[in-house]
Amino acid sequence: MSRVAGRGLLRRHRDFRLLWYGETAGKFGASVTGVAMPLAAVATLHAGTFEVGLLSAAAWAPWLLIGLPAGVWVDRMRRRPVMLAAAAVSLLLYAALPVAAWAGRLSIGLLLAVALLAGTAAVFFQTAYSAYLPGVLAPEDQAEGNAKLHGSASAAQIAGLGTGGLIAQAAGAVSGMAANAGTFLVSLLCLARIRHREPPAPRAERPRHALAREVAEGLRLIAHDPWLRTLTLFGAASNLALMGYQSIQVVFLVRTVGLAPGTVGVLVAATGAGGVAGAFAARRVAGRIGTARATLVFELGLATPAVLMALTTGGAGVLLFVAGGSSVAAGVVAGNVVKAGFQQRYCPPELFGRLTASTAFVSYGTVPLGALLGGALGTALGLRSAMAVTTAGVPLAALVLLCSPVRGRRDLPVFSGARGDVPGADELGCPTGVVDRRSTPRPGGASCRRSG
Repeated sequence: MSRVAGRGLLRRHRDFRLLWYGETAGKFGASVTGVAMPLAAVATLHAGTFEVGLLSAAAWAPWLLIGLPAGVWVDRMRRRPVMLAAAAVSLLLYAALPVAAWAGRLSIGLLLAVALLAGTAAVFFQTAYSAYLPGVLAPEDQAEGNAKLHGSASAAQIAGLGTGGLIAQAAGAVSGMAANAGTFLVSLLCLARIRHREPPAPRAERPRHALAREVAEGLRLIAHDPWLRTLTLFGAASNLALMGYQSIQVVFLVRTVGLAPGTVGVLVAATGAGGVAGAFAARRVAGRIGTARATLVFELGLATPAVLMALTTGGAGVLLFVAGGSSVAAGVVAGNVVKAGFQQRYCPPELFGRLTASTAFVSYGTVPLGALLGGALGTALGLRSAMAVTTAGVPLAALVLLCSPVRGRRDLPVFSGARGDVPGADELGCPTGVVDRRSTPRPGGASCRRSG
């Protein structure tokens, strides 16, 4: 689609605008649930620290269980129907929780089951969404689209986290799940109105073991490419630490710092302000100093203040939590904007679903492990010590980037042309056809504060 002078992407691109509405609503609902579900477990069901960590792990475990084949299945299908089906399933699951609470049937087991099933739907939605977005936007619009999606996701997260805490305090934590069901309804309506239609996937006779072969193609694409391999391993290490502290931060703030549920929601929401700033700064910083250097600034420099969060106390001491959390959010979101632009230009379109699923399998696969680690450390060492260990891991994860080609380059490479199986990389690790381009640089998924 050609640009129209003086008009922003949201004004001139109807399909992107609908996609933006639906995705923003979905991020808002997910953020409400991110506070409401652990608060329901702690305040309503009196769950322990490890059970809260297990609840977070269940939501992300499907990336380990079905993430790889999901990428192959998505590449074989049209992406929009997959997204519609996943949103409908999530709507029904979250709507069932308030009904169960009103009937006196709410339990930790039910929360775990809903988290696991909704996480499965999220695998398909996120994989299809990542592959669908480049088809909706022209290449010259993708950097602006990524920044707008990440920025609105961070703003929705701020509103959602604060709203989740206030709903929990005013009407009970379970009511927050009803709000999430409503946001999935908005997503469904927006997706249904998008006019863009993908061409039908080619119907081909697939030999036996084709699924395993196509899964292996996605993994080989990462294993053989130093850029994809570096960013994927960094995402895995970063998410292990991020989820380690995020899985216990609500319990830490309620039981150790002594805050009320409504205050917890507002405080966690305040850290999301950094994500908004990061989304809008990403393109400018990357354009000025280069995408590779910007990645180091965002993922290492802005991650270091994370250690302040473990020092949080009551009163003015809560500002330490806001300062550390805001800086981390800014770095993660800005880094995801840069990485999204890199992947959209670097990966062949026919392999994008497999690339998304393969990178998510590795990087999101550590999220449930991080949640279990946070819960286990909180139980064994105490919540404050567990927060100290896990937040220190956030900047330490960036050592992966310092030991990679990213450290010595101004820009991440941009691939131009058809791509083979990544043989013949040059001495800098760039496959044939990769060129450096001084151009400015996609939503993470399920959460705008995960390393994509």
